[in-house]
Amino acid sequence: MTQPEFTPPSADFDSAMVIAHQLESACATDPRVAQIKPRALIRHVKGKRAIFHAEFEGHDAVVRLFLSPDDDTAAREWDEMQRLWPYMSEGTLRIARPLFACSAHGIVVTAAVPGTPLLEHLWTLDPADRSPYLPAAADWLRKSTAMSEGWRVASAKGWLRRARAASEKQPWAHLAELESRIMTEMARLAGQIEKAQWRTAISHGDFHPNNLIAKENQLTGIDIGGSRRMPIYKDMARFLMHLGRRRVDMGSPLIYGVSRAGFEAFCAAFQLEPVERNTFLPFMLGFEALIRVETESLPASRIRRAEKAYGDLLADLRRNATPA
Repeated sequence: MTQPEFTPPSADFDSAMVIAHQLESACATDPRVAQIKPRALIRHVKGKRAIFHAEFEGHDAVVRLFLSPDDDTAAREWDEMQRLWPYMSEGTLRIARPLFACSAHGIVVTAAVPGTPLLEHLWTLDPADRSPYLPAAADWLRKSTAMSEGWRVASAKGWLRRARAASEKQPWAHLAELESRIMTEMARLAGQIEKAQWRTAISHGDFHPNNLIAKENQLTGIDIGGSRRMPIYKDMARFLMHLGRRRVDMGSPLIYGVSRAGFEAFCAAFQLEPVERNTFLPFMLGFEALIRVETESLPASRIRRAEKAYGDLLADLRRNATPA
């Protein structure tokens, strides 16, 4: 069997060998794998995944290679792309075109998406010019979930437990103190949520701004391997808090440490009811603040911005202490 050709960047030869070995093994399962002609490496997370540009059957493509033999992410990502593609293959709100998968060997190939990751694009704009992307992002998420939405009995206990476990790993003492107070407010909200009804859908799972590629007025979603049924508010909070902890100026005041314009955009796109707006979404904003633990390697400026975002979040959680 001929090993697929791969000329790696000279600084990352080890990554190239990992990729080449897995592609070679996959050729025995599906001969179409041999049509993957790797180009530049995008990212390699050792033992987890490698992402690289490639040519595939005449297409400019991106290959996601999942490296753990027990990881079913490739199969889930491919299934989710097949579900969404009929709804999101045209217009201004899309997903990347699925081209090929060899799930048994963790391979998913999509067409390359022209454009710029949204967060990178936002940094190039004046704050006043950033705000139109907020309703567009909210509309992208709503379009992707609309066909699977439904109301189910809510339980906040698991989310609260995960947030607490993550917060215990916080290395920065002043952030840990803020997070402890946020946990108190989340526990209060959890008591209101338990056994209520909240909306769930098959949702992206990692809906941060750089998983949307912007080109003119078009947004294309990528990296949907984490999609599964979850409360709809989780991905809204993921997007908003990703911007909030970086203090990206979106040209509007803040609420819960995030852009008020962004908060309102998601409320409008999903037509959130008062309990969703005042209880479920704030709870998930708390979850997203705590679940992403700041590392000691982050620059001091990032820590300062996170501290401000968490302080603002805590203040608004306390102000909203009356049950909806």
